[in-house]
Amino acid sequence: MQRKDTGEPGRTVTARGLLLDAEDAFLCAEFRLVRPLLQRFKNEFGTSDTDDTTMRYAVLRAALAARAGNWPEAARWCPDRDDLDCADTGVVHSLAVSALRRLSEEERHAEANTAALAIVLWAHLLDEENLGEFHGLLSQRRDTPIPEELWEEARHHLHGRVTDLLHALDVRAGRDALAAWRTAWEAECDGLGPVVVPSAAAPDGLIPLGLAAAHLVRHGRRIDLLDAYTARHPDTTAWTVDAPDHRACADALAQALAGRAQDRERAGEWISALSDFSTAARLGRSLGAKEQEAVLRAAANVGRTFTGRGNSTVTRIQGLDLAHALLPQHTSVAAELTAELVSQGQQVFKSDPAQSRRRFARALDVTPGDPGARSGLDDHLRADLDRGDKLCAADVQGLLGRHPECVPARKWLGDHYAELAMTATSAPDTDGTRTTLERRVELLSMAVDIAGAARTSQVREQLDTAVLLLAENLEATASPSDVIELFLRDLMRTGVSARFDQTVESAYLNRAREREQVGDPGGAQRDRVCAKRIGARLPAQGLLFGPSPGPRSARHGHDDTEQEALF
Repeated sequence: MQRKDTGEPGRTVTARGLLLDAEDAFLCAEFRLVRPLLQRFKNEFGTSDTDDTTMRYAVLRAALAARAGNWPEAARWCPDRDDLDCADTGVVHSLAVSALRRLSEEERHAEANTAALAIVLWAHLLDEENLGEFHGLLSQRRDTPIPEELWEEARHHLHGRVTDLLHALDVRAGRDALAAWRTAWEAECDGLGPVVVPSAAAPDGLIPLGLAAAHLVRHGRRIDLLDAYTARHPDTTAWTVDAPDHRACADALAQALAGRAQDRERAGEWISALSDFSTAARLGRSLGAKEQEAVLRAAANVGRTFTGRGNSTVTRIQGLDLAHALLPQHTSVAAELTAELVSQGQQVFKSDPAQSRRRFARALDVTPGDPGARSGLDDHLRADLDRGDKLCAADVQGLLGRHPECVPARKWLGDHYAELAMTATSAPDTDGTRTTLERRVELLSMAVDIAGAARTSQVREQLDTAVLLLAENLEATASPSDVIELFLRDLMRTGVSARFDQTVESAYLNRAREREQVGDPGGAQRDRVCAKRIGARLPAQGLLFGPSPGPRSARHGHDDTEQEALF
């Protein structure tokens, strides 16, 4: 890149030459010459982003801005760390020293962009893999070579001074480990690539939150990370891998928690260890073999063993619950938790019935079918029945299934289904739809099967009425086969209701005619036989309800010569 100097014919002016002159002037403190040279460079050659000379130009502009006290402008001009290799080491060093002095000034509020400049520039100068130019610059200024051991000592000392200064500024400003300038400095020096961008420096942190968290864990500062993060997000129960607020730090937090959990387990802090393991799992960590062993040891020590005797029952349950959630496949933890839950449920059976129920129910969740938990809940159901409390039909049905001799359960269910049947149709019976009538018949039939002796007669009458209404509805709206199917369900016997018998008899005769029409004489004959038998059993009186003239079976008081003999 070159052009002819119009002021001196024959002289060649290059971009590199102009920048070298500007750099020499800057390093010689001839600052009045630097800006004109840079202006001429810009005018004659421009500032292409792909040209290395642009980086030299940018560092000079940053150094001039810093000299004028315009640190935001200096940060805006400073290239990223990867591009600083193109710049003059002397100018970079001068800018780095100025930034460090600025940060060291007493009673001054330190700017984030100044800190970012210092971090990037000093990380570049002290990079172990790129020390040649800085080492050569200092040797040249000393006019004597620097012994290797002295150089390493001085480099480490300077690195420590930068660390101490940034840490002091963090403490003064109250920045936690995640937002600390020291954290950004150490991360920049890690050699994993540039992480601090001076032009994008923000007051609340110079590097991304997730990167800061990962750095702290990688350097063994997990307690610093957890303290800082807990102060920002006190509700640790909300720390989950899927939560947008925690996703960036989830991996680092999980590692830190798992490490602290193992430390706490070794120290005998069983509940705290299990709690940390649990939070780590919520953040997406799958426990390794050693971590699972630590969970099992903590569970064994927090439970009903000798070491756990000093814990309250609630504490033991809490610890075992955490362990079971972490290792659901371990039956020993499940058995221990179930035993604790049943024990606690029994202890507070009378003093705190609600908690007692919760403990028994949780025990059944952990160990389905556990007899102690099941027995405890059944005892609560019996007490509810005795008090007349509001109950769930499924629960009472289950109790009756397990204990058929429980008279209160049987009576409650009978009453319950009878009441449901009464409310199933709020309109007059004759106006009921088929669906409503069928539901009422179903409920009353269940009530008859379950109700005690004191209610059987009353509920039986209600069922007979409902069956008759349904039969009449089917006769008017459905096929003869629907009426016959209702009859064959054995819900009401012949001889109880003349109207019902007549309806069924008519259904058989009607179906017999239909079968004859479709060429089924055998079926028609069987239907006529059934109709004749039903007609023969009609009571002498035309009563709607009445006793059957023949002996009754055990279920509904009838013999087996009627419905059973009709097909």
